[in-house]
Amino acid sequence: METVKENTTVKTPWIKNLGDVPAHLEYPDCSMYEALERCAQKYPNLIAYVFMGRRTTYRTLLQEVNLCARALKSMGIRAGDKVTIAMPNCPQTVIMLYALNLVGAIANMVHPLSSEREIEFFLKESGSISAITLDQFYHKFEAIRQNVNLDNIIIASIKDALSQPIKAGYMLTEGRKLQKIPKDAPILRWNEFLRRGASYHWKYKANVKAQDPAVILYSGGTTGTTKGILLSNYNFNALGEQVLATNPFFRPGDKMLAVMPMFHGFGLGICIHTMLTHGGCCILVPRFTPESYSKLILKYRCNLIAGVPTLYEALLRLPNMKNADLSCLKGVYSGGDSLSVELKKRMDKFLFDHHAAIQVREGYGLTECVTASCLTPLHMAKEGSIGIPFPDTYYKIVRPDTEEELPYGEAGEICLSGPTVMLGYLGHPEETAKTLRPHADGLTWLHTGDLGIMDEDGFIYFKQRIKRMIVTSGYNVYPSQLENIFDAHPLVQMSCVIGVPDELKIQKVKAFIMLKPGAAPTEENKQTLMAYARKNIAKYALPYDIEFRSELPKTLVGKVAYRILEEEELAKIAAKKESGEAQEK
Repeated sequence: METVKENTTVKTPWIKNLGDVPAHLEYPDCSMYEALERCAQKYPNLIAYVFMGRRTTYRTLLQEVNLCARALKSMGIRAGDKVTIAMPNCPQTVIMLYALNLVGAIANMVHPLSSEREIEFFLKESGSISAITLDQFYHKFEAIRQNVNLDNIIIASIKDALSQPIKAGYMLTEGRKLQKIPKDAPILRWNEFLRRGASYHWKYKANVKAQDPAVILYSGGTTGTTKGILLSNYNFNALGEQVLATNPFFRPGDKMLAVMPMFHGFGLGICIHTMLTHGGCCILVPRFTPESYSKLILKYRCNLIAGVPTLYEALLRLPNMKNADLSCLKGVYSGGDSLSVELKKRMDKFLFDHHAAIQVREGYGLTECVTASCLTPLHMAKEGSIGIPFPDTYYKIVRPDTEEELPYGEAGEICLSGPTVMLGYLGHPEETAKTLRPHADGLTWLHTGDLGIMDEDGFIYFKQRIKRMIVTSGYNVYPSQLENIFDAHPLVQMSCVIGVPDELKIQKVKAFIMLKPGAAPTEENKQTLMAYARKNIAKYALPYDIEFRSELPKTLVGKVAYRILEEEELAKIAAKKESGEAQEK
């Protein structure tokens, strides 16, 4: 039986040689399930995941996946079929993902908090023939069942994955709030589903190749409209090797707080698949708040944590983190949204003050290449940079909508090429052709729709989504630059800058500010910030207005939802116009 000592942080010197990370790697030529199986055979007694205190070994996980695969075959799931998983991070989600892979089916990963209309779209877009969701979300599927073609709906429950003492407490609290499912509902309960698997004794393992499609994730894509992104086994397995190579301190048994959801590339690709194919331990969290996130870090002495900037910003303010010992941390990663220079400085100081021998490492990526494809090196950081590309991943900066490569230091569209680049957009060949383009160098390049710069050392600097760029009086204004400036002011907790339509300027700039605790949304503070802006921002880019908000709207994965603010402003303009027309009449 393996024994793994409690992890301690090794104080790694920052200045090392850039050759620590190899330029080229060998990638597993197998399915996602086979990558998990190899790991489970190597570390059968290590803990694969912990869920609400209940620990599961790699040996047990593999047994559960195989039982689930047999159950899938018993209900007629075949290679190439699509099955929707609308679940949070819980054991059934992990088991179902790898079981689908084992039988050659494709997992269609969907946010369980999506609206009924969105779920209907995801089911139709993917062509899913079955789905699994939690009992608390069944009503959404029931509402749209007549509009879609689902052979089966499997209903899982959080209580089924809990130990007996925890289950009793759950049923007395959260369990009591659940909306009851009618007894005649056309569903298959999780435990009944698995019993079918126990009585299935025929062949269930498909011959899955590395390049076969494995997962569908959803994103606004590079054009801003929701599309299914088809990713292969090879994409996920390659990502796992790249992550390990860029984090050489990782050891089997290291614990990662898996709060990033599995319907998100980072959550599935790094927090789950990378960990479970290298002997890591996932602390599965189905739902979290900054408070519960901080408690779990301390309870499990996590070695690896990841989050969006808004989460870290909230973490800094929590009372229970005041005297926390974070010496257990080996890696702290920020992604999903731009991390301001000011917030990174505050977070790095916070880590230092709490005995962590590391700094925040910012990454960059998009769902079209699973998730991160670029990361701040362990030993060297440059202010404002998102780091250098992963092994076997190539970056170049081109003039937008062209293949013309730009010189170092000049802003243009970020393009990348590498082993994690998607197979394509599901059912959208034209959009795929616009995004994945073969260049004269013989490589296929993913045109990201993001603006960035590369310096002479190969470090990348993310500037902005091209479509988010504000054009005012002919000048280009990048909201993230202005947000960095506002975030550095002592009154400001967080900011969001948007463009508002204007007849004369095309767009004018508006800033939304969330003040630090104790700072009041007064006219005096507004004028203080306007004076600060005039001193630090070019005249053409100055906000015409600052609006204080107690909270900034967030997307489902925790990014600042600037589109909501844009829509609010458009609605105000439309209402004002309508009112003016009414007065004229």
